Order: sequence, then structure tokens, then C-alpha cells
Amino acid sequence: MTMTDGPATTAPTTEETPRPEPAPFGPGSILWEQVGLYASALAGNSAFILQAMHPAIGTVVDQRSSFRTDPLGRAARSFASVQTWVYGGEAALEEGRRLREMHKSLSAVDEHGRTHHALSAGPWAWVHLTGFYAAVTAARYFGGSPMTAEEEQQTFDEFMRLGRILQVPERMLPATIADYWAYFDDMVANTLVGHRVAHEVLEMMDRVPPGVPAALRPLLAPVSMVSGRLGRFVTIGTLPQGARDKLGLSWTAADERRLHAVCSVIGRATPLLPERVRYMPIAYRARQAARARQRLERALADRPI
Repeated sequence: MTMTDGPATTAPTTEETPRPEPAPFGPGSILWEQVGLYASALAGNSAFILQAMHPAIGTVVDQRSSFRTDPLGRAARSFASVQTWVYGGEAALEEGRRLREMHKSLSAVDEHGRTHHALSAGPWAWVHLTGFYAAVTAARYFGGSPMTAEEEQQTFDEFMRLGRILQVPERMLPATIADYWAYFDDMVANTLVGHRVAHEVLEMMDRVPPGVPAALRPLLAPVSMVSGRLGRFVTIGTLPQGARDKLGLSWTAADERRLHAVCSVIGRATPLLPERVRYMPIAYRARQAARARQRLERALADRPI
């Protein structure tokens, strides 16, 4: 999730010393297999809420984002950006640079008079690092069981690599998984707040988005209600309890059982779907292109010489 999609207007912040760019992702990585799934998008909504609960991020999104007036467009741009990070090849590196350029001069002042900068190291890192929490949580609910130690380590390593693609300051990237969870728990307990943007995003999930023609709104209302309520239920359920407490959201043992049942159905059904239906467009095309490239390489390797 990017914090805003508006133009940059104020003075840039100081950059760190440039570092070598990491290699883009490709087949064989966990992110390549998981990030493009539509089911992962559903599972990843909790990361968006955790981001909005950060005081700096919530304030910048509140004042500089189009999430209220153009939620579908903003969501499409955010998902396209995320897909580019993993499936874009060299374009992923350019996307990381583009996002830094777009965000580095954005700021907003909260109701207490405090100025928050979108590209401050802490908020910028938090936007990225919530993704590892979402990935681990998605595996537990949609995958049927927690990640193995090896899978969790590979996922962690890949997220740190992604952080370098997104130019997260190196000092903000945890060195180990244990360091990550200590950082994450401290952020939930001592930094996040029940920000109004997080509440608004949850409330908007089952509404027909603004901009839909009046003639279509009655037809789309039932679809928005059903899909939105499912999305909100999964989002709330996959938040850590500390975040739910700060948002004043109740969650019972019965809710938890229902969540496991719903996610189990989605998780079991997803692999049965055609790849074109399982994956978002950028991911699907990238996977097709990778297979075509592999076939070409095999043909070249087997050519008569």
C-alpha cells in the first residue's frame, strides 16, 4: 500500500548513501507464488489497516490520498504497484525509485499540530514491514497450517530483499525473524493508534464505491454488501489482537472458528481454479512470460551446433 497517490509538492528529505540495487524476483521465490493471488489480496487487507493506524501514515493518507473519493482507482493503483514490485523484473527497481520520488516530499499536519513526513524512515519501513506479518498470517489461515521454519525464513529473506527494492533504509530492516517480531509487537503496543482512517476504510468495505453511475448502484449494492462484509470480517480477524483493541473491535472465539472455516474453504478452492482466475493480471502475464522464456532457453540449449 502506498501512502498517497497525489503529486509531491514540498521540499525533499535527506537521502541515505546509495547502495547496490537487489536482483528482481522471479520463479522459485515464495513472493512470486503468493503475492499475485487474489486470495492474498484478501489476506493482505489487514496490512493496510495496520499501516493506516500509524499516526504519520494515517495523517498523510487522511489529507493527501483519494481513498474517499476514488477508492477503486486508488486500490487499483496500489495493487498494480505491489504486483510490479514482485513481477516487474527491472521495472520493479524503477517502481521503487518512483515511489520514493513521489513520497519523499509529502507531509501533513495532524490535529495536534505535529508535522508528519511520508518518507520518514519509521513510517516508510512500517508500510513495507507489515507485509511479512500479512504473509505469515495468510499462511496460517488460508494455507491450513503455519509456515515451516524454512518457509518463514525464506519469506523473511525475500521481504528484506523487497525492502531494499523499495529503498527502505537499511537500519530499519530487522536482522532476524526474532528481531522482526520484537519490532512488530512494540509497534502495535506503543506506536499504532485507533486512527480514523483505519475506521473509515473498514466502514467503506461494504458500500458501493463513489463514482458508480446512479443507475448501477441498486444492482451493485447487494454484491458490495456481501463481498465487503466478507472482506471486513477477514480483515478484522487477521489483525493482531492489540490492533483490534485499539480500534475497539470485538472478536470472539466463535468468530475465530468462523474465520478458520471461511479461510479454509478459500484456501482449498484457490489451487483448483485456472491460473488466469487465481492470479491478478500482472502476475498472470509475468508467470506466462517466465514460462515462455524458460521454453526458449531450453530450445536454445538443445539446438544443433
